[in-house]
Amino acid sequence: MKVALFVTCLADHYFAEAAADAVRLLRHLGCEVSFPNTQTCCGQPAHNAGMAEEALKMAEHTSGVLKDAEHVVVPSGSCAAMITKAYPALGLGNGPSSRTWELGAFVRRHLDIASLGRGLEGRSVAYHQGCHALRELGLETESIELLEGAGAHVVDWPSATECCGFGGLFSTKMPPVSTAMADAKLDSLPQVDWVVSGDPGCLLQLSSRARRTGNDLRFRHLASVLWEAADGRA
Repeated sequence: MKVALFVTCLADHYFAEAAADAVRLLRHLGCEVSFPNTQTCCGQPAHNAGMAEEALKMAEHTSGVLKDAEHVVVPSGSCAAMITKAYPALGLGNGPSSRTWELGAFVRRHLDIASLGRGLEGRSVAYHQGCHALRELGLETESIELLEGAGAHVVDWPSATECCGFGGLFSTKMPPVSTAMADAKLDSLPQVDWVVSGDPGCLLQLSSRARRTGNDLRFRHLASVLWEAADGRA
């Protein structure tokens, strides 16, 4: 199965190792992975800012870059939602939208894999549900099933489905509200080894707030955790 990885801006700049782990994981699962090197931003920041013309230009470029991909996998729920939901609304037709998957959904739904070994035995994790993956893509259980299938104990987190306050431009336009949302979410966090999410923006938001409040808890991308489980290094 041929897969093109659309790496996303935040993964490229802040979670490069997680992006590489996504490639390692997909290859481990039998996929032939390519990385179209002319890819740029999916256009979501411009789209959220109401800059329709600029967003369309970026969306058209991305659609062209990914036009020959059999499947497109994205290690970010928000960027996957942009391609699958917003691109058709921008007038691009299906384009890559019908062939694009968020990473956890691709592994669990399309590859139909529920277990990656038991490499996470003894690990307790809290899973943060990113708003775009949960509310736009309808992904509620896929990543949790993969974590549990790898042996992790996914704890009950009362605020798991609450917004972290990142929200792209929201965090820059309304920082006091954004900060309060992140802090409130972290205040409800139970004792765990890791907080895991499939969205780099959410991880950036929560980990930065945790550091500023003196919390040294580890925040990890789903791709890295699943790769370590599959590779037996977790």
